[in-house]
Amino acid sequence: MTNLKKIGFGGGCHWCTEAVFQSLKGVVKVEQGWIASEGETSALSEAVIVHFNPSQISLEVLIEIHLHTHKSSSEHSMRKKYRSAIYYFDEEQQLKVAQFLNGFQDKFDYRLVTQVLPYLTFKPSGADIENYYYKNPKKPFCASFIDPKLKFLLSTFSIYTDKEKLKHLNPNSYEPNRKSEELL
Repeated sequence: MTNLKKIGFGGGCHWCTEAVFQSLKGVVKVEQGWIASEGETSALSEAVIVHFNPSQISLEVLIEIHLHTHKSSSEHSMRKKYRSAIYYFDEEQQLKVAQFLNGFQDKFDYRLVTQVLPYLTFKPSGADIENYYYKNPKKPFCASFIDPKLKFLLSTFSIYTDKEKLKHLNPNSYEPNRKSEELL
């Protein structure tokens, strides 16, 4: 397991972001909590740290999934709490992230607001809310906000999903939840 890499993602609710990445093949661990960077982004913002095996899932695919599973091309009043960001851990990763992000711009109708930021610090969530979706899949929040994202994964990024974890969902029933897209 020495070939594992890690990357930080922030965008929407960390319960949602955690569930998205926990549902992917090649993702070994997802740490849920709050990440801070530097300067204007030094305040903690909901995020996850994804530990992944690059021989099973690439950084590029992880970034594309991240951009498509939160409002990566819209500013909104909750951006301090839900900063749209990719947090890098070294210079080489910074360059790759910026390149991939730039390459994905043409897949979106609006300019991506996702920032490429250095990782500075992490505050983990308490055990009571870690692994939130997989502990509580029937809770109304999960059905309203997380299930649509996971159905999207199944319908759009199927080859990367852990279908065993998502067998309770029907990918053919995917309909974007407008309310969840507006808030997160």
